[in-house]
Amino acid sequence: MQGQLMFAILFVTLCVETLAEDEFLYKQFTDPERDAFHYGKFQEDFAWGVATASYQIEGAWNEDGKGPSVWDTFAHTPGKTHLNQTADVTCDSYHKIAEDVKNLKELGVNHYRFSLSWSRIMPKGTPDEINPAGVQYYHDLIDALLAANIQPMVTLYHWDMPQVLMDIGGWENELMHALFVAYADFCFNEYGGKVTKWITFNEPTVFTVFGYEIGYHAPGKTHLGWGAYRAGHIVLKAHASAYHLYDKKYRASQNGVVGITLHARWYEPKTDTDADRAAAQRALTGELGWFAHPVFLTGDYPEVAKELIAAKSRAVGLTSSRFPEFTEEEKQMLKGSADFFGLNHYSTSYIENKVDASLIPNIMSDLDYKASEDDSWDRTGSWWLRPVPWGLRRTLKWIKKTYGDIPVYITENGMSENDGPVRLEDTDRVTYYRAYINEILKAQQIDGVNLKGYIAWTLMDNFEWAEGYNERFGLFHVDFNDPDRPRTARASAKAFAQIIKDNGFIKAKEKSEL
Repeated sequence: MQGQLMFAILFVTLCVETLAEDEFLYKQFTDPERDAFHYGKFQEDFAWGVATASYQIEGAWNEDGKGPSVWDTFAHTPGKTHLNQTADVTCDSYHKIAEDVKNLKELGVNHYRFSLSWSRIMPKGTPDEINPAGVQYYHDLIDALLAANIQPMVTLYHWDMPQVLMDIGGWENELMHALFVAYADFCFNEYGGKVTKWITFNEPTVFTVFGYEIGYHAPGKTHLGWGAYRAGHIVLKAHASAYHLYDKKYRASQNGVVGITLHARWYEPKTDTDADRAAAQRALTGELGWFAHPVFLTGDYPEVAKELIAAKSRAVGLTSSRFPEFTEEEKQMLKGSADFFGLNHYSTSYIENKVDASLIPNIMSDLDYKASEDDSWDRTGSWWLRPVPWGLRRTLKWIKKTYGDIPVYITENGMSENDGPVRLEDTDRVTYYRAYINEILKAQQIDGVNLKGYIAWTLMDNFEWAEGYNERFGLFHVDFNDPDRPRTARASAKAFAQIIKDNGFIKAKEKSEL
């Protein structure tokens, strides 16, 4: 009798699980062709990981010889961050390598994407002065990861420029091209025997626009109409030069790959009109293509962006475009200067055509479109982030169509909640991860996207830039009121670990037969 009861319980459990898995994950997305759940596994060598950034987790902002970064300066300026919060301590990962690696092992990831703090390695921004303690910290972290069979994926620049370099103009100064390459050269030489996946820059569209155009992020410059274009131009040349440096000097002995990570929302036409369809395409091409076209396609900026910005520049009486130009030699250097496409994707917007004739032209109005969201879409802890899983698949398909069969890593994807009472049963985040990861499985297996890995944002709650600790993206909750900064796994951590263990999505019946 007891055996029959146990069998009945198991049968009901399997039925419930199967029904739950076959339902649409979001009630507002129930298109049978677009939103149906897809079962299957990724390839055996698929890269599963989580991502962090040095300034957001390390703390120890002035310890062991580290120099100040632009974010140290920005966050210490009253009124720049939520409640004037700083990352002086944040997750204290500088002192918690063992604990962070333990949590990575608990997730079962085989990759960990983290960034190097330029100012921790080079307090004055140049190889003339190296900080041994900072250099050793990253050796210790990389060694601990490798001992745990976790591959490091290292980002050279995740926004925390040494302040001393900002004092000479930062990314608006052409010298930064050479200074970044010198920094990259040191890092390749120092860590390249252990690191085989490198990312030069994280989200240059974000740190140039927010940092040099509208002032929302460090360094807080408001050079409307030209700051982001100028900074981005130099960033692109720095990226390409660092790539070719690795290619010529290190690839043969280190056997690594170098890419760049770009941020992209999916832009869906708001209506089926020709004008809105053209605007959505213009938004994708102009924004993602701003950095992707030079690196992955032509060596130059998208023609649609060049033409619009030149026209808007002439309309206000300028004798040259606000958009910089590459020399032919620079175009050749840029074209093909990445081994993989790193994609950070979180959400989707509707796009409608809107011609803007501002007297002071700026990057927000240059491409003549207006973005909006649907009120039926779920909300998160970030105003800009609403879960629209099918947008990620469409972004990946667009990348394949536009840039070819380039290997792609999802280098960030996740969702936030606002700070408040501890909430470990984050079922909404579980749904988000299941839905978005399922969409990339469709992109790979149905659409033929050359997808190599998925890196979630983020390992644990951290300092979310200008939003401070008000936005929590972590798979692990961090108690920032406790000096020891304890980490506690959320339900989403366990759900993500199960997806990794299954290497995709397996029906409950199939699981029971394993």
